[in-house]
Formats: sequence, C-alpha cells, structure tokens
Amino acid sequence: MKLAAASFILVLTSFAGAPVAAPAHGYLQEADFVLVDKSDRTLTLFSRGQPLKTYAALQFGRSPQGHKQFEGDKRTPEGRYFIDARNPASAYHLSLRISYPNAGDIAFAAKQGRSAGGDIFLHGQPNGLRHGRVPGDWTDGCIAFSNDQIEELWRSIADGTPIAIRP
Repeated sequence: MKLAAASFILVLTSFAGAPVAAPAHGYLQEADFVLVDKSDRTLTLFSRGQPLKTYAALQFGRSPQGHKQFEGDKRTPEGRYFIDARNPASAYHLSLRISYPNAGDIAFAAKQGRSAGGDIFLHGQPNGLRHGRVPGDWTDGCIAFSNDQIEELWRSIADGTPIAIRP
C-alpha cells in the first residue's frame, strides 16, 4: 500500500511540473521521525530509532536563535510538530510544511495580542536560482536545504511524520 501511495505521489508531482529526479544515492527508507538541531545545523532522519541519514548546512530564518513566537519575527520554531502537507509547486523547489503553530504557540502569541504566524516549511532554494544556494540565513522562519537535499527529503518523509526542532 505504501508503495502504491508513493508511486501515486510521484506521478502526481510529475504532472505538477516539480523537478523530482531520483536521488543520487538511491531511494532512502521512509523516515518515521525527523530531528532538527538548530545549533548543529543538522537534520537527521530516523526509522525505528536508528538514524538513516543526516543533512548538514541547514539555513534558517534571518534571526535563527530562539523559538518562533510571532508572525514576522524571522525565527525558526523549536519544539515538537509534524509534517502536515507538501507543495510540489513551491516557489522554493519543493516544500514540506511543518505543523507550526501548535495550540501552545497560538495561546502564547494571543496573550501578547499578536499572531503566531504559520506556513513554516522544509524547502529548497528559490526557483530561478541558477547555481548553489542563497548565502547565510535568509528564510522568514523556514528551514532551507539544497535542491538535491529537499528532493531526498521529499521522498523520505511522509505526511504525518513527527519532527522535533531543538535549539
């Protein structure tokens, strides 16, 4: 059943115009947990408690230290969330949405009379970027990867997968 669903998603995304090519190292096993370490700038995929692969050189929001509290603060959230959607027609190659804000994030921001924001993604580089990566931390709170990396993550992380983002 998982193979059929994965095949359907690949067919669907190919019609959406997303550049989804096979990863250079072959097809990765599906992850059941994702851990982001902001201080190490790494994302590690896990399956059954065992690390599958670690990605380095992550790029964050323009103010990377501290937990995202409000819309527009340019911070990347910290805490436990899950991958709740994917966008094959992203302005940033491909993107996987993180379920930020959770109830606690919303309540905190509301007490301050502010919005917690939202639309936080794991994503690639901006479409139209000819080579390499945008330098430094440049997102509005998302986590950016090279386009090759996000293609692998796209294939390895199913919707509903838990993700923990730690300082």
